[in-house]
Amino acid sequence: MSSTQHFDRAGVRLAVVDCGVLAIACLVTYLAATTVLSHLYFLSHADSVLGGLWAVIATVFVSRDSYQHSMGAAVSRMSGTLVSFLFCLIYLSMLPFHVWALPVLIGASALAVTLLGRPGDAATAAITTAVVLIVADVSPRDAWEQPILRFFDTLIGVVIGVAAAWVTLRVLHPRIRSTRQPESSGPQA
Repeated sequence: MSSTQHFDRAGVRLAVVDCGVLAIACLVTYLAATTVLSHLYFLSHADSVLGGLWAVIATVFVSRDSYQHSMGAAVSRMSGTLVSFLFCLIYLSMLPFHVWALPVLIGASALAVTLLGRPGDAATAAITTAVVLIVADVSPRDAWEQPILRFFDTLIGVVIGVAAAWVTLRVLHPRIRSTRQPESSGPQA
């Protein structure tokens, strides 16, 4: 929508609903990621909060203007994350973080998704790789667990984000649109 367009009342209601559902989905995502994984893995507070952040980012990432776009973003997010997960898990299970590994694995993960026919997922793979490796540098103890944790954080965020998109776009939007007042086409006789 251009900056010169304006919303009618129904458009404002749709925007408020979209943003409200996104906000609630992010809260649910954060709570799920910070409680579920921390109970399964007995994570430190910092790892738990990082997982919540990563999951919320995934929820926001899949929040799109149509259910099909949200599903496409979910596939993109998961495919980029999966490739990054594999590269980082293999590397971190054998070696600790090294600054030279950062560009090598970012480039390799971006190249891998590109060669797999998903060049649009290269940025997601690269960003995920950067986060996982830098977190492994900050918390080097059991760094090999970081790709696993970030994969599950992403999965939580994507699932909740897609569910929120479905509720918003398939349930709430049709109800809001059906309550629109018919526009008057001129004076009635």
